[in-house]
Amino acid sequence: MNPILFFIRFYRQVASWLRLAQVPGLVYTPCKFYPSCSEYAEIAVHKHGAIRGSWKALGRIIRCNPLTSGGVDYPS
Repeated sequence: MNPILFFIRFYRQVASWLRLAQVPGLVYTPCKFYPSCSEYAEIAVHKHGAIRGSWKALGRIIRCNPLTSGGVDYPS
């Protein structure tokens, strides 16, 4: 298994556990994009490979800020 995909899936699992446990100090806000950034990263790495997919995922994380309106955004 690709180590980048393993890390993405591990992150999604831990984030899910933290949301369910309602850990104090962590505020869950729903993602303004569809698919979420972690799903986007997984799709991009599958489609473009580890290096280019990681760059695309990083660009998506940078775009995810209060100044964007969000929406549907799949890796091209």
